[in-house]
Amino acid sequence: MPSPDTVLTDQLAIEIARLGIVGESSDLGTLHRVTDLASRAVPGCAGAASVRWALPADESERPEPLATAASHPDVAELTDMQLERGVGPVFDVVRNRRAVSADDVLAETRWPQTTWDMLRRGVRCFITTPHYNDPVLVTLTLYGVTPRSLTADQHALAALLAAQSSAAVSNTLQFDNVHRTAVQLQEAVEARAVVDQAKGILMHALGCDADEAFAELRRISQSRRVKLTALAQRIVGDQGLI
Repeated sequence: MPSPDTVLTDQLAIEIARLGIVGESSDLGTLHRVTDLASRAVPGCAGAASVRWALPADESERPEPLATAASHPDVAELTDMQLERGVGPVFDVVRNRRAVSADDVLAETRWPQTTWDMLRRGVRCFITTPHYNDPVLVTLTLYGVTPRSLTADQHALAALLAAQSSAAVSNTLQFDNVHRTAVQLQEAVEARAVVDQAKGILMHALGCDADEAFAELRRISQSRRVKLTALAQRIVGDQGLI
């Protein structure tokens, strides 16, 4: 049995750390990277799949997948079939927030349809691990083709990968929200500047004060059915408009 030191190599530690870099990829890209990393670097893992979930407000309702990724087509099919049925180990993991595993799928009786699907694709053991990082829940499933090939060390590594991928997705979402807000604020500042310039032009042309100039801008905007900012840009670009 491999020790934790041989499972978590220096290179693997570096690649796990890179999962958390904001801007490295999208949330879907992060899921693809973690499944690829698991299938390549975790001993005994022949394939991996990950799902990002939307959790319902009512716990009695079915959780919904928002994005999925898999290292191989057969593994992707195993995930898709569970999602289509709405039952299987991945749903138990999401509802209970606890990892589930099977040392030998041939002896597993909890999910008959899913274990049959696994056996048809040569899967003999698996571990599905969840990690919740508000508001993101990610599940990661590792599959092995030999009974008991996913040991306690691999289970711990699966939990680490799931935790890092959920953190990466959460960080990406937060970064996107902050970036979107910054862009909106910048656009608002630029729009305000253009409107102020247009008001100055009207004040000079009509001999009125700022309030009267703004009222005239609104009147022209409404009568011509043109957005105020667009009208201001036209006035600033062509002072002969009025």
